[in-house]
Amino acid sequence: MDDVTAFKTLEPVVDHAIRVVGSGIEIFGVLIIVTGIAWSTFRQLLQRISDQDSEVYKIRIGRSLLLGLEVLVAADIVKTIAHELTSMSLILLAGLVLVRTFLSWTLVLEIEGRWPWNENRHPCHRELMPEERPMRTDTVC
Repeated sequence: MDDVTAFKTLEPVVDHAIRVVGSGIEIFGVLIIVTGIAWSTFRQLLQRISDQDSEVYKIRIGRSLLLGLEVLVAADIVKTIAHELTSMSLILLAGLVLVRTFLSWTLVLEIEGRWPWNENRHPCHRELMPEERPMRTDTVC
């Protein structure tokens, strides 16, 4: 058996293994999002409700969404590489990455009050926990 024949017989196995890995990464991304929302909701229900607490709740959910989106983009890349690369699959991957990148940017804007490429942060968004935030009278958080 020559190398070409061995590669041809091994190719479907490797293709299937990469698809399984890609699906596992997708499941992990969804678990990150679901666990982040559940944990944030649990922590929110344990605290008294105020405007500042709801802001922290929104930040926690946004961060879990951001992390989950990043993992889902990685899964899309792995699954596209596993497939036979065609111009259509690359266009589809580029579209998915663009949409998820736009979602990530808007989530950063919502969470931190700035675009990802801007350095200036609002003082209320530097820390996550309200008890760690400095009490300032000149800013409303």
